[in-house]
Amino acid sequence: MPTLTKLAGAMLVLGMLASAHAADRIAADLVLTQAILIDVAGGQAVRGKSVVLRDDRIIAVVDDRDLRNYAARRTMRLPGKYLMPGLWDTHVHFGGGPALIDENKNLLPVYLAYGITTVRDCSGDLPDTVLSWRDQINHGQLEGPTIFTSGAKLEGYKPLWKGTIEVGTPEEVGKALDRLQAQKVDFVKITENTLKPELYLEALRQARERGMRTSGHIPVQKTLAQMFDAGLGTVEHQSYLLRAATPREAELTAQVAAGALTGKQAMALSLASYDEPTARASFRHMASKGTAVVPTLSVSRVVAYLDMEDHSHDEALQYIGPGLRATYDWRVQRAAQDNPEQIALRKATFEKSAALLPILAQEGVSIIAGTDAGFLNSYDYPGQALHDEIGLYVKYGLTPAQALQSAVIAGPRFLGKLDRYGSLAAGKTADLLVLDANPLQDISATRQIRTVVSRGKVYDRVMLDQLLAQAKARAGSAQKH
Repeated sequence: MPTLTKLAGAMLVLGMLASAHAADRIAADLVLTQAILIDVAGGQAVRGKSVVLRDDRIIAVVDDRDLRNYAARRTMRLPGKYLMPGLWDTHVHFGGGPALIDENKNLLPVYLAYGITTVRDCSGDLPDTVLSWRDQINHGQLEGPTIFTSGAKLEGYKPLWKGTIEVGTPEEVGKALDRLQAQKVDFVKITENTLKPELYLEALRQARERGMRTSGHIPVQKTLAQMFDAGLGTVEHQSYLLRAATPREAELTAQVAAGALTGKQAMALSLASYDEPTARASFRHMASKGTAVVPTLSVSRVVAYLDMEDHSHDEALQYIGPGLRATYDWRVQRAAQDNPEQIALRKATFEKSAALLPILAQEGVSIIAGTDAGFLNSYDYPGQALHDEIGLYVKYGLTPAQALQSAVIAGPRFLGKLDRYGSLAAGKTADLLVLDANPLQDISATRQIRTVVSRGKVYDRVMLDQLLAQAKARAGSAQKH
């Protein structure tokens, strides 16, 4: 009996010690362990580290042996898998009018299913709806990627695009920026369709004074250097940069401003007079002013080769509702009217534009992955397009690491959000991807998604497939009605 008493006492002491040790451990919701971590900034695969999550944050990245310091409610063991931050698509659009709100909303979970945990909305004709979605997602009331948005874009009077704020004087620019600031937009989008070139520069100046980031198309009546010097944050669509790659830029710009040349004619002459030393000097200046580029190569390539490729059986079409599909017709029909010379020009424009990528990177320009996915932009599919985009970056000369950096780091850096995004580190938002293969070796590995974590919520492969099945069903239901 004394022996049993001593044994019971020892067990009680051990139990108390274990309880005390458990009380000393740090509470966590989830541990992801045994995966190979992708250090995107360093371009390296890291072994022997585990990632610890609580709520919607990473609270620690520790050596595997230090996991004993944490008490997690759930542990995911991921041998042979690769763990990286979620992907960003920094140029998307939602639109097509109020009748297509539900079809647009249906695409939000599709982004997640493709590993896109954040999007930057570059304005459509549903700006207030997107602002509402942004807030609902942030509060956990709506399923979808984190949204950063410009709200309504600035344009001149009687613009081609709907959903804009029309401005024609410096005072109206100020009032427009007041409105956007009151809505707490994340940046300002400016387009050049009917906006006077001088007022475009004025809008950049006023936004800069307010500390607002800017993004836009480039007016054909101004040189790229004028845009960089005025503080433009991002050039949306890389083809604009071809104008800065010729010694004739100032001459051609002046001729367009005088009405002696059309924009397409100026582009053809820019291609014909392309000069790499000029391009490099322009891009060094661009980098020195802090202007980045969002290439949107995926949509440019689709449009360039519409005469050669049949998209009617694309698998991703099943997630696109009939109303949104109908918006594709505008661009398809316009391309179908091009004559052989125009078709050759659009292909040459795409190929030369894409070939600028390694030169831009070598000269220090920040390349931010974005696709232009959304309404109007034919066969440029939400979710899938980002994987197509970064695949093109590698095809045209970037390394897989550089392509990943464009889709993980460059977006949050532009928005001033690197304290919350861009790496696997303590304090960052818990947006993660578990992949079956190493994207640093083959960029197509980003398509081999096993698990997505969005703001701490885990979606395994079964759940991701369910999101896609639901999106397909909703798109099909809309088709029937």
